[in-house]
Amino acid sequence: MAKTATKEPTKTAEVLRLDEAREKGVPWRQCGPYLSERQWGTVREDYSADGNAWDYFTHDQARSRAYHWGEDGLAGISDDHQRLCFALALWNGKDPILKERAFGLTNSEANHGEDVKEYYFYLDSTPTHSYMKYLYKYPQNQFPYADLINTNRGRNKTDPEYELLDTGIFNEDRYFDVFVEYAKASPTDMLVEISIANRGPTEAEIHVLPTLWFRNTWSWWPEEAKPLMRDAARRGVTAIAATDALIGDYFVYCEGNPLLLFTENETNNQRLFGTANPTPFVKDGINDCVVADRQSAVNPNNTGTKAAAHYQLRVGARATAVVRLRLSNVVRGAEEPFGPRFGQILEARRRDADEFYRAITPPGVGEDAANVMRQALAGMLWGKQYFFYDLDKWLDEHRADPLLAETGAARNREWFHMISEHVISMPDKWEYPWFAAWDLAFHTVALSTVDIDLAKEQLDLLLDGAYQHPTGQIPAYEWNFSDVNPPVHGWATIFLYRMEQALRGKTDLEFLKRVFGKLTWNFGWWANRKDSSGNNLYEGGFLGLDNIGVFDRSAPLPTGGYLEQADGTAWMALYSQNMIEIAAELAAYDPAYEDLAANFAVHFVLIAHAMNQVGPDGMWDEEDGFYYDVLRTPGGAQRG
Repeated sequence: MAKTATKEPTKTAEVLRLDEAREKGVPWRQCGPYLSERQWGTVREDYSADGNAWDYFTHDQARSRAYHWGEDGLAGISDDHQRLCFALALWNGKDPILKERAFGLTNSEANHGEDVKEYYFYLDSTPTHSYMKYLYKYPQNQFPYADLINTNRGRNKTDPEYELLDTGIFNEDRYFDVFVEYAKASPTDMLVEISIANRGPTEAEIHVLPTLWFRNTWSWWPEEAKPLMRDAARRGVTAIAATDALIGDYFVYCEGNPLLLFTENETNNQRLFGTANPTPFVKDGINDCVVADRQSAVNPNNTGTKAAAHYQLRVGARATAVVRLRLSNVVRGAEEPFGPRFGQILEARRRDADEFYRAITPPGVGEDAANVMRQALAGMLWGKQYFFYDLDKWLDEHRADPLLAETGAARNREWFHMISEHVISMPDKWEYPWFAAWDLAFHTVALSTVDIDLAKEQLDLLLDGAYQHPTGQIPAYEWNFSDVNPPVHGWATIFLYRMEQALRGKTDLEFLKRVFGKLTWNFGWWANRKDSSGNNLYEGGFLGLDNIGVFDRSAPLPTGGYLEQADGTAWMALYSQNMIEIAAELAAYDPAYEDLAANFAVHFVLIAHAMNQVGPDGMWDEEDGFYYDVLRTPGGAQRG
């Protein structure tokens, strides 16, 4: 009797886009939410003598000072090399500055450490960013910048934090819900719909300034051609043209007839440092034009490297106003950029997103749980950020390159080989706008649910020669790449391998072999650098218990000696098990891996034996039923 052919499940439109990206190289991911929420106060932008990144480049300076290594903005997007950036700026007619980026407190200003003091939400995103939705809650009265700083600074560690809601700024619902939706008609044609909902009881004014700008590359790499923006209005359609030698020509088409404002993405030296500006039109020119009504701050010739479309709206009580734009590399001829097709494409992408998440939601999951899952994954996808950091150039600019005869002091000197210029999943694009090695490994597990190709790429990234140290160490995080994060890349590797096996019914042995070789190198670094006594008990430092330790375990001990850590040793036991599983899987296809599997099995047995010893040579305390760290000082060993 003939067998009935099993019908392949119909692929969703979003899965087909992922297939096109993987199999045909269609650049569906080329544009995405790759702007940071905070570029100021980062290590990359720190050129201070004392390494105080928070105070060297502040939020107050950010509107006037050109960034060196990246950009930030509200609901921001960019290409995957962050040449061209797009984000939202707002003004309620009362604030002292445009709202161009999220505000928050620095480490020294807050009573519980750095903290963003805004309310914004990543509501939705597909893996290719064919559809995205973002919400920002903008007060209608003057934003309480000084109140938030002064009140939090006056509180101690036992006091609660003083939040934006506590200031009363949202009383009587006097705020706007600003929704930003993005929908791709093609990989290089992005539709933008901004809905401004007045939640208050009376009509209110709001200035909406969708802003396009080039990251400033010409100041730091003068050999590069400077890009240009210009007024490109034609046939009654307001438009900004942006030309760059690498990405070509792009246009922002603006519905209605907004006033276009042009300036340069150049530092306002006069405001910040009291020195002359290289041009009369600087980064905060649009801010000064709108807020201070200083028309001379923007270029009357309508050219520059930063431009905004200025919409001045009055929104009725409980009413919503809509602004529509289109960012595209297509020159619009007779086709109207905001005709019926605009709404049809936007609605189609919303349906695509609904269809995609329905398809990956497990059976039996209720509506509320499905919504939580969807928004959580959307948050992960919005959390991708272009991270640019050329350590050789950065150290040279600090006169701290270790290969130079005359060299100063700067963090990360031993990582001069490292060049990061990738879109990377961030722990948080405001509080932690930099990758952390073990966070990234965990992120890949969640991301594999929606984009297994991205997950594997992200896991492989820190093992690339431009990142992984010649000794085998994986960079931890930008404040100190030489610090140590828990070794969870092995666990994430076998997880992703099994996940792809489950999702696609096939395995990626090339991925497994490539990563395994680099992990073996990293395992050797741990064994040679973090087991000082050669007794299979490991040190480490920053290994996940940083918030409950009585002292900084990454710093030298005041007593001398070193600390053998129960958690560090347990992590290495897990790492051994992960490597055994990977080697055994590879050995099923190539017997050459059998010896490596046996080697990692020996490592595991030795670690388990060492941990479980009773007395000063082990970590187990029979009476307490607990594993303790071992402090080894010049005077001997003690547990505690």
